Amino acid sequence: MTDALTKLLNSRDWLLADGATGTNLFNMGLESGEPPEFWNVDKPENIRKLYKGAVDAGSDIFLTNSFGGNASRLKLHQAHGRVMELNRIAAELAREVADAAGRPIVVAGSVGPTGEIFEPMGTLTHSRAVEMFHEQAEGLKAGGADVLWVETISAPEEYRAAAEAAKLAGMPWCGTMSFDTAGRTMMGTTSAAMVEMVDKLDYPPLAFGANCGVGASDLMRTMLGFVAQGSERPLIAKGNAGIPKYHDGHIHYDGTPELMAEYAVLARDAGVKIIGGCCGTMPQHLKAMRAALEQRPKGPRPTLEQISAALGGFSSASDGTGDTSDAPKRERRGGRRG
Repeated sequence: MTDALTKLLNSRDWLLADGATGTNLFNMGLESGEPPEFWNVDKPENIRKLYKGAVDAGSDIFLTNSFGGNASRLKLHQAHGRVMELNRIAAELAREVADAAGRPIVVAGSVGPTGEIFEPMGTLTHSRAVEMFHEQAEGLKAGGADVLWVETISAPEEYRAAAEAAKLAGMPWCGTMSFDTAGRTMMGTTSAAMVEMVDKLDYPPLAFGANCGVGASDLMRTMLGFVAQGSERPLIAKGNAGIPKYHDGHIHYDGTPELMAEYAVLARDAGVKIIGGCCGTMPQHLKAMRAALEQRPKGPRPTLEQISAALGGFSSASDGTGDTSDAPKRERRGGRRG
């Protein structure tokens, strides 16, 4: 039996994914430091509203409110015993919204990084990472998610652990990494290295790509880096809505719906199959993206010059793939998808 995402991918030239989770929930009153996953139980009407906002704006795929739903992250809030519950309910609420949409909608179970560092730099072992991802995957599966959506990953070891967990759960999966200003993940992976890693996986993703990072222009440069490797696997682009600016006590993303519409068309023309937004991307951005994808004819693959002219300049001179120096690997505790 063909899974729901593959079926949709085979029927369309492009699919629209959703936008931000954090930005939308903060606008509903989520407090800084409060785990969004708790709202799956405590404020389910807000989570339904989050999901419905993406569907009503035209998304074909939306992610569950479970980004930080692994035992490591939930332990920070003494909730590591609630992994199954919080993930299952996140997916159940999503299934409810998707099934009422009147058109095919894919429920993607969001799986974010553990926030821990792998051995030998840190203490996280491969087996423990697989165990945590598998537990989360089983919760999302029980709630009715169609596909696992591993996102905002920086370490290749963590990506491989998530792949193994998806296989254990018997779930199809997609996986994106987050690239910074130098065109590398925080642990040093380039777009070329990611393609090589994905192609060698025993249980590869249905689609792969990049999310979050810097602005839409940098993310598009990473997309061209993927394309240059010649992989036949469908690509995912989920770029931020512009650049974050601090204004009146709040973080505001300066990307307009018009800019995100340009980004969506450029991504499609570059060969990206699944196009969405990350931090700062609201329903109004998604509506503009959907309209542009439907109304504007497909053009040739954009050049770097065309991308920077349309979306703004790049944050660094190189995307990292041509840099032979041993770029420093920076430790991180993977940030929440905004």
